[in-house]
Amino acid sequence: MADEVVIGLPELTDEQVMEVVEAGERAARDYVLSVLPPKKIYDIGVSIMVEGTRPLTVTVDVELRVASSAKVDPDELAREAAKKAMEAVEAKLRELALASRERA
Repeated sequence: MADEVVIGLPELTDEQVMEVVEAGERAARDYVLSVLPPKKIYDIGVSIMVEGTRPLTVTVDVELRVASSAKVDPDELAREAAKKAMEAVEAKLRELALASRERA
């Protein structure tokens, strides 16, 4: 499932791309930790790929291994965490786009 969002971004610097990735990773991890205590999480992997310039393509993948006693569907939790990450990425991109328009 791919959603296309048109934001009107300038070309991003490497530092800005890192800010976007870090915002997404943080959102995914924070979401998982808001649902499960750390001791129930064996492994969490967040992968965020940013490719191209115009259009900019962002792919988010979250992998999760949780204790069987966690009483959650790890695949569903990973999907929700990926959604939260994508929302954070989009918000960060909008913030960067707005900042570049204000400087122009």
